[in-house]
Order: sequence, then structure tokens, then C-alpha cells
Amino acid sequence: MSVHVTVWDETGGGGEPVVLVHGSTSWGDDPVFGFAAQRPLARRFRLVAMDRRGYGDSPDSSTGFAGDYEVDTEDVLALMGEGAHLVAHSYGAVGVMWAAARRPEAVLSMTLVEPGCYQAAADDPVVAKALAANRAAYAALPEDVPADVSLRAATESVGLPPLEPTPRRLRAARSAFRERVCWEAAIPVAELAAAPWPKLVISGTWENVPALYRERGGEPLMACARVTAERIGARRLQIPGTAHWPHTENPEAVNAALEELWTNAVTRNA
Repeated sequence: MSVHVTVWDETGGGGEPVVLVHGSTSWGDDPVFGFAAQRPLARRFRLVAMDRRGYGDSPDSSTGFAGDYEVDTEDVLALMGEGAHLVAHSYGAVGVMWAAARRPEAVLSMTLVEPGCYQAAADDPVVAKALAANRAAYAALPEDVPADVSLRAATESVGLPPLEPTPRRLRAARSAFRERVCWEAAIPVAELAAAPWPKLVISGTWENVPALYRERGGEPLMACARVTAERIGARRLQIPGTAHWPHTENPEAVNAALEELWTNAVTRNA
């Protein structure tokens, strides 16, 4: 069964395709954590916002996990067609990186927003410490965490306001606790570094969140973004005043960066 996608296209079918892949506790056109704020870019590009398996209107994966970056890879490959720009947030970055390495000839550009690809930077001390903490925390999790508990934990633990417990959000929270962990995924760094198309890594600056959240979440994610960008040959952009969701916290800045990247990539590939 195919994944569900939301398509935004005001170009009459002539715009360059863009595949958008969301992170955890979200779905493609989610206005809170997903890519709803990128819809204005459909004036010039054909946006395809994918619901990863386990989220939105897509089925669960068939691998025993609600979501799985290996399955995401296959779904992204199926959506790329003859060529597409790729954009991914958090967990979604791993599947997109693997898809880009598998079919580099079909990639126009790649943007990673707050990527969860810790293995690309596992030797960085800050990332290594986070990996150890993640493994300990994951080992201590109970077998089955109720969806409402998962949803509360997703916000209360980081000082964010609670999310409305809609059926779709509860499913997303449940899947976030039942998907294959992305921070253990091997990353094809050498293949991505060798690819000629433009790459962009976007992260927040994390100064606007509680100190503990910045220490445990922000600092390792910023370190991961920095090291990943260096190793794959990407430009790194930090969006001031944002944390883990720059694309929803400051969509104007992110959309401007995306439009510039895609426009230059199209010109370069013409």
C-alpha cells in the first residue's frame, strides 16, 4: 500500500517537484510540526508532502515498527520520479539521505532541517553523550506506552504547551514511541559528500527554550547539524530564535532559503 501524500501545486504542472518528509509526532501537512507553512512555495514549485508510515493517512510499516527509516527510503525513492528536490525534518532526514545516496542522479538538491542523523557525527563528544543518554532512556522504556502519555511527554518534557489529543495526533505520538530509532542508523556520508548537487542543513539556535531542553536536545542536534554539514559538503544555516522546528517557528526565513536553493539548483541544472 502506497504512502499518502498531500500535493500543493499552483504552477499548472510545470514546477520542479519537491518531496517533503516530516519528523516524529507529525505528518506531511501538519501545521504544528509538519510542512503546512511551506505551502506558499507552491507558487513556483510542485510540493509533495509525504505522510511517513505510521503517521497521517499512511499505513504502518510492515517491518514490526510503526515507522521505519528503511521503509521511508523506499517511499521517498518512489516519489522522486525523474528528479526532485528533497527536504526532510528530524527523523525524516535519515530516509531522505539514504534515498539521495541510492539515486543521486534523481536529486536536484537536498535540505535537512534539524536532522536526527546522529551516526553521521557519532564521534563528536556532544553527540556521543546524547547517544549514550538516548540508549539508556530507550532501554528503560516500558513495553507499551499509552498514546496519551506519549503525547503529553512529547511536550511536557521539553517545556512546550500541550497538543490537542486528536486521533491523528495520538496516532503520531504512539508511532513516535514505536518506530525504529533513527539515531542508530548508519549514514552514507561518503556518497552524499561526493554528490554534486547543492545541500543545505538548517538548524535552530535554541536560545528560546528551557535550559535543560537546550542541553539535552538542542546542543546535540546543533552539533549533529554542524558536523553533518561539514562532512557532506553542505551549507549550514541557523535560524535565530528557533529550536527544533525552524520551518514552523520562522517559516519566512526557511522558505526564503529554500526558494533560493531550489532556484539556483534549477538554473545550475538547466
